[in-house]
Amino acid sequence: QVQLVESGGGLAQPGGSLSLSCAASEMLSQFDITGWYRQAPGKQRELVARIGVVGSGKYLGSVKGRFTISRDSAANTVSLQMNDLKPEDTAIYYCNVHNTMSANDYWGQGTQVTVSS
Repeated sequence: QVQLVESGGGLAQPGGSLSLSCAASEMLSQFDITGWYRQAPGKQRELVARIGVVGSGKYLGSVKGRFTISRDSAANTVSLQMNDLKPEDTAIYYCNVHNTMSANDYWGQGTQVTVSS
């Protein structure tokens, strides 16, 4: 069972920045897709950003140009840099890792991000 521990959430003002980090208990290299999802109150969970072993990240349209996802397989971490935050970015953010071949899929416990003045 892979453990994912998120950190870095909190309160930010509109226009501010936060950086989320997700530490995996096992080698990240076994997962070809890593991503960040979010769920706002009363809404469905949505994919914010994902990144494969190679290539650049893919983003939800509303965060493109503001958020940057990265993965460090040596450190077994996945990060999400969030800039120019907006109130609509308020949600619980979840880290996810996925192995397409085995269909193994793991989630972190979530970290709250609140954007408010």
